[in-house]
Amino acid sequence: MLLLSCTNVSRGYGATPLFEDVEFEIHAGERVGFVGPNGAGKTTLLRILAGLDEPDGGKVTLHAGARLGLLQQVAAFPEGRTLFDEARTAFDELLATQREYEAAAEELATATDEGRRKQLSARFDRLGELLRHHDAFELDHKVEGVLAGLGFKESDFARAVNTFSGGQQRRLLLAKLLLSAPDIMLLDEPSNHLDIDTTRWLENYLAQQPEGMLVVSHDRYFLDKVTNKTFELHARKITSFPGSFRQYVRLRDEKFERELKEFEAQQEYIEKQEEYIRRAHYGQLAKQAQSRVKALDKLDRREKPTKVSGPNIAFSEVARSGDNVFHVEDLTKRFGDLKLFENLSFDLPRGKRLGVMGPNGCGKTTLLKILLGDEEPTSGLVQRGHLVFPGYLDQHLAILDPEKSVIRAVWPDDDPQQTEQKMRDLLGSFGLQGEIIEHPIKSLSGGERSRAALAKLTVNGANLLILDEPTNHLDIWACDSLEEALKVYEGTCIVVSHDRYFLNRVADLLIVFANGTVEVVYGNYDTYELLRQSREANGERRGVSPPVSGAKGESRAPVSDAKSAKRKRVFPYRKVPDLEADIAAAEKKIADLETALQTPDVYRDAPKLRDTMTALEQTKDALARLYQHWEEAVELNG
Repeated sequence: MLLLSCTNVSRGYGATPLFEDVEFEIHAGERVGFVGPNGAGKTTLLRILAGLDEPDGGKVTLHAGARLGLLQQVAAFPEGRTLFDEARTAFDELLATQREYEAAAEELATATDEGRRKQLSARFDRLGELLRHHDAFELDHKVEGVLAGLGFKESDFARAVNTFSGGQQRRLLLAKLLLSAPDIMLLDEPSNHLDIDTTRWLENYLAQQPEGMLVVSHDRYFLDKVTNKTFELHARKITSFPGSFRQYVRLRDEKFERELKEFEAQQEYIEKQEEYIRRAHYGQLAKQAQSRVKALDKLDRREKPTKVSGPNIAFSEVARSGDNVFHVEDLTKRFGDLKLFENLSFDLPRGKRLGVMGPNGCGKTTLLKILLGDEEPTSGLVQRGHLVFPGYLDQHLAILDPEKSVIRAVWPDDDPQQTEQKMRDLLGSFGLQGEIIEHPIKSLSGGERSRAALAKLTVNGANLLILDEPTNHLDIWACDSLEEALKVYEGTCIVVSHDRYFLNRVADLLIVFANGTVEVVYGNYDTYELLRQSREANGERRGVSPPVSGAKGESRAPVSDAKSAKRKRVFPYRKVPDLEADIAAAEKKIADLETALQTPDVYRDAPKLRDTMTALEQTKDALARLYQHWEEAVELNG
């Protein structure tokens, strides 16, 4: 069912249009990811759709009496109202209907006139059916479920709304929008201020809703899990792509390559025709030349295609370090009675990329400082390898002097070989060029400062990059550029990030802080997610520490308080390395099958599509069993 349509919508400021003659439709069940570079006009278009701003031209039409809701960025709540009561206001219309229903019931109980009784009875039945259709007799249960899903505790329900932080109040706005369930939800960065567990809950919740949605987000993993269609705002136009975010990336690149080839072929044709016209514009062939001139005049000339792209980030060559960059053994850190982590052991080989993830305050930055030698552990061993030169990018970008110009802040103090042209070329590779490199650091946007700080690390020749939330201020395309640069970086990298898509593309191994425990996962975020889902499927209780790497790289299970409660073997005995080899093969097969599902020949062949999807599901089931087998082998093999 068509819910909303845009027809020839344009908007700009002064002589500069943000977008022109934009047209699209949103139907029920479509969860549309809305992407585009910063400043392209995504939020402006959302405000126009919500009726908070007027277009310069064109119109927006809500169809079939559809209700539309926008996730507000700024909260304003009445004084003294509790969290639960404010969330419950999402049902004001239903609550009013409920009061009518109760009033009709009371009047019906006392009515004596038969005609009036029939009227009240019909009204009572109609209101009751309406309330049942909207599950209106379960409203409090719905409120509790959504608030809990968004990270609020039961003890928070009776607190006054104005005692919560700004981030918590924005979560309440999100809760109210979800509870009100409008036909179309406009979600502008809905996962901001959410930890990974809460974001995961929101992904699952939205993916199950029947409403139409338009979602603006920099969280590519979120978009990939939630959306089934993508709008790209680029060059003042909107282009629609089917499928998830990953499918959008593939289709966008294919479209660009196809259009570029078509453009180049047309340019070659035009050049050949013009060359013929130059050679034959007189004499016996002049008539033919004139005919070709007319044909060129009528030709619908293609514009050279463009696509959104990030800066061409590239790290310079670095000196080779020792083979083992870090050896960490039984590392523990406490502050008084507060335990951040304990008995953490891992080795970081040269050239590998270690990701660190977990909720705020769990100890991620403290771990980085211990590795850098800026903080002492409570106990345990940290050994740094030979010829390791670290470069640290903290969240506040303290590596840069805010008062200096960009070029001077990045310029190394003690390197006489650097020239201004070299520095300009380096900054240009990070998307910083022209007048901006003469501006003071403090005047830059967050994304520009992040890129300048990365350039500073490059010019310092660090062969160990330690990056604390490097994607915080980067848009999707700058993140993509950084990921590609790190994947070919010759040194070693440790990165703390909440960006699951980033960790999935970059990390070779992960340190995960979760539920008061810390573990080492040998793989990327998808590997961890499969492990997590396997544990949930087996009903493992939250907070049980999974296998972590031992001091010499061997796997060992955490020590239980009840060692005698060793679980019985479910699977036949197999060596851990053999299981890990099977896991790697299964993961590759899944990746190959998912790639095959995105090819046109598979979609055109119904039996092949069915067989491929069956094979994919069977391989995923097999992989889940392999992970269970691997966990059992790690724990029980002697």
